[in-house]
Amino acid sequence: MSHAIVMHQTGGPEVLQWKPFDPGPPQEGEVILRHEAVGLNFIDVYHRTGLYPIGELPATPGMEGAGTVEQLGTGVTEVAVGDRVAYAGLPPGAYSQRRRIPAHRLVKLPAGITASQAAAMMLQGMTARYLLIGCAAIKPKDVILLHAAAGGVGLIASQWAKHLGATVIGTVGSPAKAELARAHGCDHTIRYNEENFVDRVREITSGRGVDVVYDSVGQATFLPSLDCLRPMGTMVSFGQSSGPVAPIDPGLLAAKGSLFLTRPSLMTYTADRADLLAHAEDLFGVVLNGAVKVDVRQTYPLSQAATAHRDLEARKTQGSSVFLVD
Repeated sequence: MSHAIVMHQTGGPEVLQWKPFDPGPPQEGEVILRHEAVGLNFIDVYHRTGLYPIGELPATPGMEGAGTVEQLGTGVTEVAVGDRVAYAGLPPGAYSQRRRIPAHRLVKLPAGITASQAAAMMLQGMTARYLLIGCAAIKPKDVILLHAAAGGVGLIASQWAKHLGATVIGTVGSPAKAELARAHGCDHTIRYNEENFVDRVREITSGRGVDVVYDSVGQATFLPSLDCLRPMGTMVSFGQSSGPVAPIDPGLLAAKGSLFLTRPSLMTYTADRADLLAHAEDLFGVVLNGAVKVDVRQTYPLSQAATAHRDLEARKTQGSSVFLVD
């Protein structure tokens, strides 16, 4: 019998229970996937706490994984038994040894990318792709501010933005994270707990401000980030690790320089299979050509999901974290 992390209620990390789990036979359009590695992301915390509804309980969280196709349901044409595949996005259920999943959400892995790499980069890497190419098409000489630059998305986005020719300013929480961010493409790092990041951004940009702010922190950084933008700059709010952003008057965007604001999600940007494949192919391309290095900093047994969630919420992790699946 295979196992999975099952949550019968929302709450703290203790609701993540390691239990026997039978995914059942694949239905039409589905496959049975045997995981080799599963990604850990902040959206998993949001699902666990109920901030983002996961659906009917009991449920298995997890939005990202990689492994081998074991069995096909009827009508599957996208993959074959034995294919190495990866995925990121809905439906949840990645915290499992084996799962059912719609075949149209899977992408085949190139030979040069391991399952562990894929589980560490699919959600974070495709997020970086829609941030840098979809939300605000970054071009040479653009200047961006990237919050949580030493996190999983941050390290990938920093490298990719640098590859596109941008100047990258990243906020971090410690000297070690500043060093890590600089090693992954940040031209300037700001320690937000010791420096006023608005003042430092204005200093770095000689008063101009940045072209784009990428903010996954939310409540603590949202309003000050608007003051970091140049006129007609773009604010991309794509997460809320510090809490949800309070409602704002749209007139504030006009008052601060006719700013643009977007709140995107990977699920929207990859809802169509053609878009999913485009995001994955671009990600595989920059990883295989060495422009982006996937930095797996922590690994956990899948059965220890509660410990991993505690570490993630306590900001003890750096870069990407992966569950290894027996």
